[in-house]
Amino acid sequence: MPEFNAPLRDMRFVLHEVFQAPNLWARLPALAETVDADTADAILEEAAKVTGGLIAPLNRSGDEEGAQWHDGVVTTPQGFKEAYATYTEGGWVGLSGNPEYGGMGMPKMLAVAFEEMLYAAGSSFALYSALSSGACLAIDAHASEELKSTYLPPMYEGRWAGSMCLTEAHAGTDLGIIRTRAEPQADGSYKVTGSKIFITGGEQDLTENIIHLVLAKLPDAPAGPKGISLFLVPKVMVGADGSLGERNAVSCGSIEHKMGIKASATCVMNFDGATGYLIGEVNRGLAAMFTMMNYERLSIGIQGIGCAEASYQSAVAYARDRLQSRAPTGPVAKDKLADPIIVHPDVRRMLLTMKAMTEGGRAFACYVGQQLDLAKYADDTDERQNAEALVALLTPVAKAFFTDTGLESCVHGQQVFGGHGYIREWGQEQLVRDVRIAQIYEGTNGIQALDLLGRKVVANGGAALRLFAAEVRAFAHDHEATYGALLLEALERLEAVSGWLLEQAKTEPNAVGAASVEYLHLFGYVAYAYMWARMAAVAQNKQAEDEAFYGGKLATAEFFFTRLLPRTLSLEASIRAGSQPLYGLAAEQF
Repeated sequence: MPEFNAPLRDMRFVLHEVFQAPNLWARLPALAETVDADTADAILEEAAKVTGGLIAPLNRSGDEEGAQWHDGVVTTPQGFKEAYATYTEGGWVGLSGNPEYGGMGMPKMLAVAFEEMLYAAGSSFALYSALSSGACLAIDAHASEELKSTYLPPMYEGRWAGSMCLTEAHAGTDLGIIRTRAEPQADGSYKVTGSKIFITGGEQDLTENIIHLVLAKLPDAPAGPKGISLFLVPKVMVGADGSLGERNAVSCGSIEHKMGIKASATCVMNFDGATGYLIGEVNRGLAAMFTMMNYERLSIGIQGIGCAEASYQSAVAYARDRLQSRAPTGPVAKDKLADPIIVHPDVRRMLLTMKAMTEGGRAFACYVGQQLDLAKYADDTDERQNAEALVALLTPVAKAFFTDTGLESCVHGQQVFGGHGYIREWGQEQLVRDVRIAQIYEGTNGIQALDLLGRKVVANGGAALRLFAAEVRAFAHDHEATYGALLLEALERLEAVSGWLLEQAKTEPNAVGAASVEYLHLFGYVAYAYMWARMAAVAQNKQAEDEAFYGGKLATAEFFFTRLLPRTLSLEASIRAGSQPLYGLAAEQF
């Protein structure tokens, strides 16, 4: 069974050396007395033990056994319940939660590193607490004080879990056509009726209560998405003193049989006049839910990085050990019948692609986490607003690019193993299956691309893009010796394509949809180029201190800039081909 060892050295490099997070935390009053470098390192060390020693050993057995449903009751695989109890005792669910209600109040820059470890160790296990953390975020941001004080403490403790109940069988991404209804009651509560599908952790045996956040419409609600409200619907009713009472009118009709994440219960949830409580304002539920959805989108993006890291670790170990053929330059392991396959150019191409994209993603996740921390904690209004704009711009990039390239990396990892990669015992085929869902849920990657180009670039005339570009350009000019020129060239390509699309969108209705996926990937490679330039600048200055680590970082940066960043050339060409080639066939010709 493959092991997982958290990449702590690289995580510390990104957090402390590239982004100098402790310096940032020290100047943000809300974080200054909460976390410092030593605290962060202690948390990362403990997280590595929990994920590697407690969760990773359950990953394969959990996949083979899967979650089970019988007469409305869901049972998680053997060992999950005990592991979850140990996990929650450590306070991990509330790691970045509001301290006023029992959370640890850790910064997002630190939380993203923990989330990567969690997904790498076991995506199915990770999802149970990921949905709880997201639900807590929405409740904390939008619910009444009464709801927050009642529900947040036991959720942060892990005694209660959370779920996100959005879509329905007929609706898919189009939430404006949901049919779930909420009838107001005399006591201020609501009766919620409807059926929701694809509900992660909607039912399970890990916690004593599950708090469902449900999108529904009031009887007089406007049509479409402007008529959606958000409701808190507990599985078990909660008394005024916080004690558990009777079961609410909520039930699990079935669970899905899936390609991957089989130990995660993906439920059909039925609400039959269930008691619920309004979160936020009437008909403003989608905006409130997006607080949770944006959190989950970054989190699910990190699932792509975590799975890729797990795949990379196994692939490297295998490539160092597996003997097959001789190196093109002649025998390397002369005392053996053949050389380890890591000597072969194509194996190195795959491993370096995995390494470059995973480490670039790790840095970019930390960067987005930094913007989230500034948006939440910065005292300066301009700094906070700029960070908010960058979060809005970069979240769809993070979700989609992390997961698209995460699948690519997992497929590379499987390929390194050859035929053994297709066999269950090595773990690579499970990673391919598990990571695949990350491109689909929390808004498909095609929707993320439309959001990026249509809403975050075209709709505001590229204002947020200019903010990001100004930061990247300034760094490129200041660091010409470490890939500044190549970074600037890639940035200018992104800006030129963006300007061209802004003009195209004025007269061509299909322009945004036709270019959006390629545009997001172009943006992703430029963002990673910025990350690699920043990492290379630090590594170059410190190379003499640790040649193995910093020299390896510089060699990987060279591979990224010379072998991966040129992908932007073909992406630009594809975008500039326009929408016409997509409409050369009539529907009946497909």
